[in-house]
Amino acid sequence: MNILHKIATLLVVLATSVSFAQQTPAPKQGQAITIKGATAHIGDGSVIENSTLVFEDGKITAIGTNLPSKGKVIDATGKHVYPGIIAPVSTLGLGEIDAVRPTIDDDEIGDMIPNIRSLIAYNTESKVVESMRPNGVLLAQITPQGGRISGTSSIVQLDAWNWEDAAVKVDDGIHMNWPNSFRRGRWWLGEPRGYKPNKDYAKDIDDVRAFLVNAKAYSNTKDQPKNEAFKSMKGLFDGSKKLYIHADGEKEMIDAVTTAKEQGVTNVVIVGGYEAYKITNFLKKNDISVLVRRVHTTPEREDDDYDLPYKLPKLLTDAGVMVALQANGQMERMNTRNLAFYAGHLVGQGMDKEKALQLITGNTAKILGIDDTYGTLEQGKSATLFISEGDALDMRTNILTHAFIDGRDVSLETHQTELWKRYMDKYEGK
Repeated sequence: MNILHKIATLLVVLATSVSFAQQTPAPKQGQAITIKGATAHIGDGSVIENSTLVFEDGKITAIGTNLPSKGKVIDATGKHVYPGIIAPVSTLGLGEIDAVRPTIDDDEIGDMIPNIRSLIAYNTESKVVESMRPNGVLLAQITPQGGRISGTSSIVQLDAWNWEDAAVKVDDGIHMNWPNSFRRGRWWLGEPRGYKPNKDYAKDIDDVRAFLVNAKAYSNTKDQPKNEAFKSMKGLFDGSKKLYIHADGEKEMIDAVTTAKEQGVTNVVIVGGYEAYKITNFLKKNDISVLVRRVHTTPEREDDDYDLPYKLPKLLTDAGVMVALQANGQMERMNTRNLAFYAGHLVGQGMDKEKALQLITGNTAKILGIDDTYGTLEQGKSATLFISEGDALDMRTNILTHAFIDGRDVSLETHQTELWKRYMDKYEGK
């Protein structure tokens, strides 16, 4: 009886697991596909009305107007076609349920751990990842969190069997959390609330500088004792990796960029950049791009403009800084699906709609170094795109009918859409 009970329990577990399994990844594109009649938003600021877009073997082979069709034809008259949205600095696939610690794998023990690779922890069967596709988010930079140097990110596509299949660009960059020159008072230790100078700021910078110096020396010397942390930093000095520095303050950003450049780091990107509008000339001089913090948030300080977070990307763009949007912050994994609507919010701040689209497609691809393949609808690039019934930047009209990743027709069904249909059937039937 005990054995039968165990078998029955196992069957229930297996049945439950199957019922909640991921959508099966789409098979490789088998025939040419033509999308006709849609308004094509290229992702570089341009638009093609009544377009014809042809792709085969996962690549766009033709795009324009009045082009001959090939293979399967999708009539998208009155609809819109966009390049797949790219989510930078994301913990998608590294965490599932915030309240259940065993499902969170976005941080490791240690302070300077650049050798930690987020890619091998990426869970392709995450239901959070699955829920991105119906809003057009098809690519993401999977990024570790915590510590001074968090680890190494990688870029993935969001429809795969495993992390090896998902990988688009492996170990693209290292993420560093720059020290703050001010910190909040620790009220639980009896300190006054509010900000006060961080007396350890100079020492914290010295620690970072020393680590960079040692890592550079390691990369230039043969027959060193094996040091995985220093080994993983080599790409920063030969240009094969980018250094993503998470910093918000004016002083912090200047100190961070200056320190990195002094040590020979060639490619630096600022993540967050809350006060970046104050140092646009410095950023342009040093060729620094900014992955701007989430626009749907509140000002940091009492004397900030109430709408500073809303208009920050436009301020930087107007000043000539390369900008892309990210959703980092509280509830980041779930908020990532709203990237298109963050871009739409910028239109309300006066930004041209096609420029706003660039901040989640073409610009993001350039900053992440994948613009040779992704980010825009151009001949020769990946057929990673989606068709929407309306404006993708408007949550009222962004209703996807198709999505393709490398030409594969991916499913738009998720656990959430299944629940929606289930309960709509229930209440509409009454």
